[in-house]
Amino acid sequence: MTPENFQQIAHTIPLSPGIYKYFDAGDRLLYVGKAKSLRKRVSSYFNKTFTSYKTHELVQRIHRIEFTLVDSEQDAFLLENALIKQYQPFYNINLKDDKTYPYLVIKKEPFPRVFLTRRRINDGSEYLGPFTSVGKVRELLDFIRQNIALRTCKLNLTEANIRKGKFKVCLEYHLGNCKGPCEGLQTAEDYHQDLMQLKNLMKGNLQPVISQFRQEMQEKAQAMQFEKAELIRKKIEHLEQYRSRSVIVSSHLTHLDVFSILKDGDIAYVNYLMVQHGTIVQTHTIQLETHLDEEPDEVLSFAVGQIRETFNSQADEVVVPFELPELPEGIQVTVPKGGDKRKLLELSQKNVNYFKEEIRRKKTLNLEGRSAEEKSAVLQQLQEDLHLQELPVHIECFDNSNFQGAFPVSAMVVFRDGVSSKKDYRHYNVKTVTGINDFATMKEVVFRRYRRLREEGAALPQLVIIDGGKGQLGAAMESIRELGLTGKMTLVGLAKNEEEIFFTGDTASVKLPYNSASLKLIRQVRDEVHRFGITFHRNQRSRGTFKNELEQIAGIGKATADLLLKTFRSVKNVRERNREELTAVVGSKKAELVFRHFQPEDTGE
Repeated sequence: MTPENFQQIAHTIPLSPGIYKYFDAGDRLLYVGKAKSLRKRVSSYFNKTFTSYKTHELVQRIHRIEFTLVDSEQDAFLLENALIKQYQPFYNINLKDDKTYPYLVIKKEPFPRVFLTRRRINDGSEYLGPFTSVGKVRELLDFIRQNIALRTCKLNLTEANIRKGKFKVCLEYHLGNCKGPCEGLQTAEDYHQDLMQLKNLMKGNLQPVISQFRQEMQEKAQAMQFEKAELIRKKIEHLEQYRSRSVIVSSHLTHLDVFSILKDGDIAYVNYLMVQHGTIVQTHTIQLETHLDEEPDEVLSFAVGQIRETFNSQADEVVVPFELPELPEGIQVTVPKGGDKRKLLELSQKNVNYFKEEIRRKKTLNLEGRSAEEKSAVLQQLQEDLHLQELPVHIECFDNSNFQGAFPVSAMVVFRDGVSSKKDYRHYNVKTVTGINDFATMKEVVFRRYRRLREEGAALPQLVIIDGGKGQLGAAMESIRELGLTGKMTLVGLAKNEEEIFFTGDTASVKLPYNSASLKLIRQVRDEVHRFGITFHRNQRSRGTFKNELEQIAGIGKATADLLLKTFRSVKNVRERNREELTAVVGSKKAELVFRHFQPEDTGE
């Protein structure tokens, strides 16, 4: 749908809050969104100055728009989450979490059994959870059974069957793990009290359980039943030890949900801490994929709704690192500056950082400290997968870096026997290239590197990785041919996003198995050159080595240059602005200086 076509229907879109749905020509649902004013929100997608590349791709595919009106923004928030979860439209944030979580079920039956299940059935039973770790829930369930006597048998304990004496107590009764409801030795009311204790323990609320046990211990002691009183005393001690091992934040806090977010390009990571009675009872981190350059507050707002629904949270307060838009009514949003809530938020942020690092570690392969045989096995696998003539014991990787479309530099890292050789790392300030030209930059640095090795008579690598795909690989090969080194080493290009490997002259790429040792090693090499390049670039900027290209324009000072960069985000974007847009920011005189610098042929006539 073009902006012109949209203008013909814009006046028909209501101004009310609601949900909008975009469909393509094949009537496939592309996107679901919420809005305080449907007309204003939908119109923004067709505003040329607003539209990013990804949004442009979405708008081009829109064939039909549907609306659902609701009474409030909160209703729109809830409906949007429900529709995204049901239909999972391609352009919406994708929650990459397909796990099924365990519940603790209290079965609807006389003297209910309690057990773990991943299937939630509408049979009237009560379900606690879900829980993020089945191992921890089993451990907690075992702890509960040591302190609260609940039956584990599958007998049909109806009142009639018990009255008829159909059952006899089993070994569990004699071991003290069951109170014998099958022979009528325990009333339904007493069993219900034990279930209430179980629920309190599952929610981290140990004090009512300990208080009841203390009362029972005193009663047994007054009745001269000292052995039974001693057993209860040991249970109290056991519970207090468990409480001391629990992650207790503050006894003054009640029910809270704590969320933190870490966004890395199109991927976001969100950590969740469920706090009940001052104790962290659940912790979980999820990964989300964004498609329309959503801001962190939009992503976190979406994640809060999805996670709270998944884990049946009833907390009326959420602790987050920044203000969130459009959460359901009645939920208090807290952005703490200090105190226990701030400590909780910092703990959540620590968890989300750890989660991201764990994902990165799993995707890469670190051969540091491995035996020579293990290293050789990985390199042999890489040689086989890439059909290399020699074992790649010496690998080099190049990557270009720039800042806001200016100040290009390059970095090179070296791996020997599968392990980084930091003493051989090199960085390059680009000398012969004006402006941003990744191909020319790659050609220059590759030429400088291997001309030097050739002049010094040093050994060449068996494998050279060019981070950037076909174009930069072609530029690097030009230098290799000019140096007369064709066939002396293998050069491959690595596409940044898809992890595809390109060879010179091949039209099709090579994709290594996702979890193969070969690809993990290549990822580690690529991540290392990124880290080294970014660190070098940051150090150069902090030392003031780079001069802003805008400051080099006669009549333009640092303050004006900074204002332009703050407004337009990069030198490239400034270069593409017209006179009117520049004038609105820095005035007509300075705008003319900037415009004429980048567009010397445009006289405005």
